[in-house]
Amino acid sequence: MALSDLLYPDNPKRKEELIHLHQELLDCMSTNFHATNELVGVLNEHLGCTITHIQMRESSTVKENCDIIIQAMSEIQHQVQKIDSDMKEKLEPVLYQKLYDIKEPELEKIAIAQKVFSIILGEATSTAGVVAIKLFGSNLLTLTLGKLISLLAQIGASVLGGISITIIGLGIEMILHAILGAVERNQLLTAVRSYEKHLAEFKAASEKYQRAIHEVTSLVRQQVQ
Repeated sequence: MALSDLLYPDNPKRKEELIHLHQELLDCMSTNFHATNELVGVLNEHLGCTITHIQMRESSTVKENCDIIIQAMSEIQHQVQKIDSDMKEKLEPVLYQKLYDIKEPELEKIAIAQKVFSIILGEATSTAGVVAIKLFGSNLLTLTLGKLISLLAQIGASVLGGISITIIGLGIEMILHAILGAVERNQLLTAVRSYEKHLAEFKAASEKYQRAIHEVTSLVRQQVQ
């Protein structure tokens, strides 16, 4: 047992809490990588996008993996904003407004979007209009995606942003070894509290993000059947 653990017996417990929280974060990030790739696949196939799929890197740090998914999410935002601009340019103002009018029947909005995509892409799948309306009509881009990008940036900049995503090995030990005595205790308490806060917000935002993507992919599967 380390001398600091003898002086501050709650340190081992704090370390275990930190490792557990870290694993929860990694599990949540992994799910977000998968969900993002699902959305990328739909956008590429049906809306003519060319967004690159992403993969978690076990040899990289938390921050580096946060940066990977932030870049993908930012590209999704950029592509959808471009699609929206194209639709605005191609449509009469009245028709464009109908796409965002909650009182308008969804089938009519889908028909409008489908017509525009046939012009933009030259040829559009029957699912293109459905995907577009579902994306523009949800909080995926306006709230959830922006929130996740902000939270990922905070996590990357946090106390543990610099450690490897692999918790077995030197990553966590290097951080813990660098902090001694009372400084270790204070740093661990700060890190645990920070992680708890970030993780709670991140999990909640991730669930909304994943639900929104699931709604889109479910509609795509229904269209294909």
